[in-house]
Amino acid sequence: MQSYAYLLIIPLIFAADRWTKALIVEHLRYLGSIEIAPFLSIVHARNYGGAFGFLSQHGASTYVFLVFPVIIIGGLIYYLLRYQHAAVVRLSLACILAGALGNMYDRLVDGYVTDFIDVYYGNLHWPAFNIADMSISVGIGLWLLAQLLGHGSRSQD
Repeated sequence: MQSYAYLLIIPLIFAADRWTKALIVEHLRYLGSIEIAPFLSIVHARNYGGAFGFLSQHGASTYVFLVFPVIIIGGLIYYLLRYQHAAVVRLSLACILAGALGNMYDRLVDGYVTDFIDVYYGNLHWPAFNIADMSISVGIGLWLLAQLLGHGSRSQD
């Protein structure tokens, strides 16, 4: 029997993502910036494309980045419920799912994703990101680690 307690992380990450984005929209003008450290700023950016602005200049990107996440979310839910996994795999998939839901919500409601964490060195900037992006990245990292360590899954047939 599989425990579903790991699913509780999904609404927690989603709420943290929504709350931080709302704070940025409410308290920092669009394209505004607050330096936190010599390598980190809080910014108010909008991402109309995919990961790190990919395809943001193409008109069809809005549809692609709404349909593709729905397919991924559906696949993740199926995979989580259909197979038994090691705890690290369940946690990783829940993190990916939470992040995908957070960014998809933005696209559905606003037509773009609000990003606000800007990491840089001198004039070299990593594209701005948010809590949902971090959740997806951590989830993918955990999943890859689980695969490297040989944590497989078994069907619940």
